[in-house]
Amino acid sequence: MAPLTDFYQLTMAYGHWRAGRHRVPAAAELFFRRGPFGGAFALGAGLAEGLRCLRAFRFSAADVAYLRSVLPSTTEDAFFDYLATLDASEVTVSAVPEGSVIFARVPFLQVKGPLLVVQLLETMLLCLVNYASLVATNAARFRLLAGPHVKLMEIGLRRAQGPDGALSASKYSYIGGFDCTSNVLAGKLYGIPVRGTIAHSFIMSFTSLEEVQPRELLPLAGGEPVDLLALAKLLLQRVCELLQTPPEKTNRGELAAFVSYAITFPHDFQGLLDTYCVRRSGLPNFCAVALALHQLGYRAIGVRLDSGDLAQQSKEIRRVLRACGAHFQVPWFETIPIAVSNDISEQSLEEFSREVSEIDMIGVGTNLVTCPLQPSLGCVYKLVEVNGSPCMKLTEDEEKMTIPGTKTIYRLYDAAGHPFMDLIALEDEPSPSTGQELAIRVLGRLGETSKVVPTTVEPLHRTYFRDGQVCEPLPSLPEVRSHAQVSLSLLSPAHRRLHEPQPYPVAVTERLHNLLTELQQASQ
Repeated sequence: MAPLTDFYQLTMAYGHWRAGRHRVPAAAELFFRRGPFGGAFALGAGLAEGLRCLRAFRFSAADVAYLRSVLPSTTEDAFFDYLATLDASEVTVSAVPEGSVIFARVPFLQVKGPLLVVQLLETMLLCLVNYASLVATNAARFRLLAGPHVKLMEIGLRRAQGPDGALSASKYSYIGGFDCTSNVLAGKLYGIPVRGTIAHSFIMSFTSLEEVQPRELLPLAGGEPVDLLALAKLLLQRVCELLQTPPEKTNRGELAAFVSYAITFPHDFQGLLDTYCVRRSGLPNFCAVALALHQLGYRAIGVRLDSGDLAQQSKEIRRVLRACGAHFQVPWFETIPIAVSNDISEQSLEEFSREVSEIDMIGVGTNLVTCPLQPSLGCVYKLVEVNGSPCMKLTEDEEKMTIPGTKTIYRLYDAAGHPFMDLIALEDEPSPSTGQELAIRVLGRLGETSKVVPTTVEPLHRTYFRDGQVCEPLPSLPEVRSHAQVSLSLLSPAHRRLHEPQPYPVAVTERLHNLLTELQQASQ
């Protein structure tokens, strides 16, 4: 993975090597400057992938040969010999655990090692963390809007930015709180539950009842096969009477598709209702086939809508399912899950909530995987110390000013258990104590001192990589997903709010503020 970098990283590496500075100890931090999507928080993701790439970081003979062909001809041969020996064995990485809530200006990763290697790692780590954290955060927003009980399914494979983007979207939307994916390869690679039933094309491929083959299905409890098509046709008459819908208005090809699918998957029958007309055809045909399955001991698993006013239709469908359940004395019928898709966005979920819909499962594709509201998280990677000396980027824009020195990050909690501030301290400062009054400077208000008393103090970073190896056990994907949901649940409602949240304060210690001031004055 070493060649996964920008070309200027290699020209800078040669500059460091020529100057004899390549082994100077250095430290860098990876962070973002503003909360994504107008929110206060992000979910940190991509750490495990970054650590795997660090472990494999080296230039192969073929890599070195390629670099010889693209770097200037004046580049010394000894530099290429040096690159051939390079690895990450002297690099140390500390980070916030993957799936944690993180905030603007707070380092997600800290990287220490020889200057040349620390520099070369920048682009690779940014590439692996930026999109992962963005899509995990986007997924978390959908989960917060949907609430804890609605199932969320990621269906963005065909809309994602290529296969790599699609796989990353499936993986990191799962971390963010989605329940399953349509992406079969993601299921195979990452163990994410995969789901899916039928599309409109399957239903449209049937035009008559004569196309149903086979027609018979064995009852779940055993016995003689039953002609499911004939049973469904009889029940369709009764359903149409109940719904006061003319049977001749139902589409025969749709009924044939439903019966054929039910015979193939009697335990997993879901009806896609809107190929023709939901009220006059899709819903009566589904109810007839689901009731026929019930008589043979099976349960339909749901219905799906892919067009129209989804919230309103879900309520109409629930009324029909309740009516059928009561009329045919099938109690479980009224709780049949209703799934929806069709370019679902955050706005869609807000509408479902306002309308008090009957939706149980939501498929989200384009607006999840492409993150159209914000296409990049904007993570940056900045040097903070070289050869033991703190360094910083100075600018009149305080947001773009970097914070110098190697640091320890603490999360401060109030008596209710909510985090209320992240505190950045120099690495060699003593840890703050629970119940101890702290004098701090909040970023954005550095001119004034504030005092806070945390009920709980949590060091955020753990050391994950040392001596060329991952040195902290990495959690499984489901464990990261669970951690993300716990981390989100701890946020106060004011900080978890998706629109116009209360800004989350990030502060520095007085000692770190003094260092900032000294470096600013020294540059003038």
